[in-house]
Order: sequence, then C-alpha cells, then structure tokens
Amino acid sequence: MQAHEIFRSIRIPELGDVRQYVRTLPTNTLMGFGAFAALTTYWYATRPKALKPPCDLAMQSVEVKGHENARRSALMDNDEVIMYYYDDVRTIYDVFQRGLRASNNGPCLGHRKPNQPYQWISFQETSDKAEYLGSALLHRGFKPSSEQFIGIFAQNRPEWIIAELACYTYSMVAVPLYDTLGAEAITYIVNKGNPKGAMLTHKNIVSNMAAFLKVTEELAFPSTQDVLISFLPLAHMFERVVEVGIKQYVYVLSTFYRIFQSLLTLNASDIHVSYLPLAHMFERLVQCVVLCHGARIGFFQGDIRLLMDDLKVLQPTIFPVVPRLLNRMFDRIFGQANTTIKRWLLEFASKRKEAELRSGIIRKDSLWDKLIFQKVQDSLGGKVRLMITGAAPVSPTVLTFLRAALGCQFYEGYGQTECTAGCSLTIPGDWTAGHVGAPMPCNYVKLVDVEDMNYFAAKGEGEVCVKGSNVFQGYLKDDEKTAEALDKDGWLHTGDVGKWLPNGTLKIIDRKKHIFKLAQGEYIAPEKIENIYTRSEAVVQVFVHGESLQAFLVGIVVPDPDNVLNWAKKRKFAGTCEELCKNTDFKNAVLEDLLRLGKEAGLKTFEQVKDIVLHPELFSIQNGLLTPTLKAKRPELRKYFQAQIEELYANKV
Repeated sequence: MQAHEIFRSIRIPELGDVRQYVRTLPTNTLMGFGAFAALTTYWYATRPKALKPPCDLAMQSVEVKGHENARRSALMDNDEVIMYYYDDVRTIYDVFQRGLRASNNGPCLGHRKPNQPYQWISFQETSDKAEYLGSALLHRGFKPSSEQFIGIFAQNRPEWIIAELACYTYSMVAVPLYDTLGAEAITYIVNKGNPKGAMLTHKNIVSNMAAFLKVTEELAFPSTQDVLISFLPLAHMFERVVEVGIKQYVYVLSTFYRIFQSLLTLNASDIHVSYLPLAHMFERLVQCVVLCHGARIGFFQGDIRLLMDDLKVLQPTIFPVVPRLLNRMFDRIFGQANTTIKRWLLEFASKRKEAELRSGIIRKDSLWDKLIFQKVQDSLGGKVRLMITGAAPVSPTVLTFLRAALGCQFYEGYGQTECTAGCSLTIPGDWTAGHVGAPMPCNYVKLVDVEDMNYFAAKGEGEVCVKGSNVFQGYLKDDEKTAEALDKDGWLHTGDVGKWLPNGTLKIIDRKKHIFKLAQGEYIAPEKIENIYTRSEAVVQVFVHGESLQAFLVGIVVPDPDNVLNWAKKRKFAGTCEELCKNTDFKNAVLEDLLRLGKEAGLKTFEQVKDIVLHPELFSIQNGLLTPTLKAKRPELRKYFQAQIEELYANKV
C-alpha cells in the first residue's frame, strides 16, 4: 500500500464520536480528568516565573583592557567604574536628604522596650535632631572640618544614626568605637583619631563603661563631663578610626542600585533590622542603602538573645546576616527534625525548592512553604524579602538550603573595610552557591601570584586585589601599614586567595595572611579547615593550630550548646556539656566526625587535625577571643589555650 493510500485510510474521529466515547467512561474517570485539567490550568496561570538576570549568567565579568589579569562587572557599559547612580546623591548627607524626600517624611528610626511595640521618629525629626546636635558641637568649639574627629561609643540605637548624621551635616568625621572594646583598644583608637572632648555617649547605655572611664583617665581628659556629652535622650558608639572618605560610601551604594535597579526596588514600606555592629562597615553600608530609599530602620533591644522576639514584632523586609548566625539557624532547623519522617520531609521539601532555585525561581508561596517552611519564615517576622551575607565565608550547603527555606532574594558579598565593605556581590537570578559573585561596578578585581602556596594568576588563581573608587586612601597616621596594603599602582591587597570560575564569578579558596608551615614544609590555611569542621552538628566553634616544629595539627573545639546534648544522646553519651567535654570517648566521637567532614571536603591528610580538646565555653568578644566582627583572634587564642596545645603535642609525639 502506498503512503498516500495509508493516509487516505485513516479516519479522523468526529466530534460526535468523541462525545460518544466520553459517555462510556466511568464517573470517577471523568472526575479525574476534570481535576487534572483544573490543576493544569491553575498551574499555568500561577506558575512561578524566574527573575530575569541583569546580565548573561554564563559571563558575569569581563577582562579590563590595559590591566593584566584584571576583570570588571559585565553590568558596566565600558571599563570606567561607576562613581554615582543618582545625580543628586554624591555624599552621605545627600543620601539622607534623598531618603527624606522619598519617604514623604515617613518613619525613619525605631526602637522598643521589652514587651512593647516599636516607637518611631520621622525622617524630618531625625534631620532636625542631627542639626541640633551638630550645632551644639560647634558651639562647644569644634570645627566643621574633615580633620575634626567625633567619637561615637554605644550600642546600635537611633541616637547612633543621629550623631553620625550630625557629623556629616557639619562636615566632621565620625569615629565609631565598638562598645565591646576594652580600654587598650579604645585608647589606641582615640590616640589615632584624637577625638578628645567629643566622645558622644551616655552613662546609661554603654555596656563597657568601666573601660571607657579608664580611657578618660589615661588620656588625661579634664573631667568625665568633657567626654560624656549627653544629648537629649541621645547616646552612641564608635569603631576604629574611619580610614575611608565620606564620599566613598556613595560609590558602593551606586553599585547596589545598578545591580538591583530593575529587580528589587526598595521603598518607604521597607524595614531594616539593625543588630550587627554599627561600627562595622557592612552594617553602615546596608543602612545607607535603606535610608537613601526612604525606608526605615528598627533597632534591636541590645540583647542578641532577644533578637528573635524583635524580628517577630518588627517584621523586617531587609535582614543582613553573618555566616555564624546562618549556621545556627541551619543547625536549629535540622535539630528540630528529630524523627526519621520529619527529616525526610524536610530534606524532600528542600530538594524540591532547590530545583526551583536552579531554574532561577525564588518564592515563598509554594506547597512546600505552606507545609514545611512557613514556621521558619514566620520566625523572622514573615516578611523578609532581601537578605545579604558577608564578613566571612558561608557554607554552600547552608546558603542553598536557607535560600530555599526562606524564599527571599539572598545574596552573598565579599570585601573588607578597606574597600568600603564590598568589592564583589552575587547578582539577581544566580542562585548558585560556592562563590561571591562578580566584581562590583565600582571596582576592578585581579589575582596575583602567591608562589609559596602554588597559586598563579596565569591559572586563574591568586591573591585577590581590588582597585576602584571604593578603595581607601590609607590608614590614618600609619604609612607603614598603608604601604603593606596598597601597592604603588593603587591596588588593595586583601590577603585572601581567590579563583575565577568559568562564568566570571570569584571563589575565595584560601587565606594568605593566616598561613603557617608545618615541620615537613606544608603550608596550612587554618580558616579553611575551621570552616569545614564547623559543619559538624555537634560543633559551633573550632580553632586549628599548627607549629613549624611539629608535623601535625591540633584543635580546640567548642560544642554547640543547642545541639550537642541531642547529638550525644544519639550516640549513647549522657551528661551536661561540661561533663561531655571531659569524656575521652565522646571527644573521640567528635574528632571522628570532624575527620569525616574533612575527608568529604577533600582535605589532605596533613590538613586534618590529629587530636582535639573540647572546651565548654564559647569564644566571645567579652572573653577577648573574638573581634567585634566575630572573627577569631588567633594570637589571643594561642595564648589562652597554650597549656592544652602543649599537652596535645606531648601526648601525640
């Protein structure tokens, strides 16, 4: 039979035939067809749509002409870095004035007392109080000059912002001091910045008043009253001397606007929760972005243990975080999945949402959100739509899971104070983890050889160096350290080792500054190992130590107070955290878990610790073992645990 005859013999069913067939189907089958059709129609009508990325995700950075091995953001139209985004915003003072207009004089700064709602002051009231305070300082003899330093010493609170704005209103420089700093550190900063007689604070809200009063004696202030300037119900806190000019903030702010301009527009209805130290550049940068768009800032009560309560009352839409908090959040979620079926459901739901992430979809209205993740989202107030993490590396596993669970746009940035907090940032639409994005449009990034560690720029690896409008001009009154950080061409050497990925993003793979050599000559980057080990459910902090006269590494490990008892119970161990730390068998179980994680992450044999000591007390700012940005103070940790370290080496020789 010919082909045309075959086709001619095929009879196309008529409409009546279809109707006759449908009448013969059972009622249950017809109902099933109807339900399937309805669900299909509903899915097509409501199916989530992926965000359209602002550039090609396969090539997020490009090479810069005339700069060997340097790359720039693909968002830039040419090789010129961005200087500003809004024509009327060139300084931080301009930032606030634009926010005042954008908010239509809406709420600006909020605080609360225990078990009370948030109380707000408006943008105009904030501006007025800043002018009054600035005028008072001028009346006391201070000069409107970039050489006039004004210290701020307190916890995060509305008065902090008012004091800083007062400085900018009258062209003075704010010198933030962490309120947790000891007398020695404060004295160093004050001697550098010399803000004598203008330390804005208040006796009732300084957490370390004893240290502060000791400083006033050592610096020979005429009287305490010359230092403790009480303004209205105002108060304050300060960081180390500001090394960057006021205008440098604006360059980085412009980068944020350029990246998010069409995908995440902030407005007066947005709320930022302020709990990270205001003396740290990361928090200051986020707040500037918030204020510029007329959004409001709600401050926590001052006790990190009450932060979850503050979140529920404030219901923030903007929530900056640090990896330590993310790790605790991740561990707590999985710690509550204490049965096989609960853990299976949690992992299954996260995999389904992670599949959406790979398609570029971010949402919090899926079936899995309603069934599994809504409680997690509600614990943060239920309205978070933007999260950003920085200050330290975050585990890809943790970041991917929380992106899925929280259902909000969640970005990871990289940088340091010397480049105004940020020099690279992940972009909308790229929800992969394990990298820190492409260079920001306000700077270039290049990698340079680190020969001792076998990293070479020709292979796409090396020390991360930054050049751009956000890079600082130098350390105040310290030419030697400035020369160490900035080379003759103006490149900032970060001390971190990076690698270019095929899509033009940067991955931080090592640390140059905190490396040491073992007896056989192997170089060790302890922070990389510590970041791997802290993924253990039983562990919250790890300090890895090695010496050039020893052939192996040892560690000090702090069990996680929220998870360790449950972890121990599953392994037939009982007792308090302190008792478990003294149990040799339990210690060996923890060590075995750390070595397992290290092996899975690809650590070499010499990068694994040979023995550990369990320590029941957290490393903290208060006991001097963490910096105010929650980074380990390695010299202090070595000194504090010297006896335990010596014993570990003695037992293993």
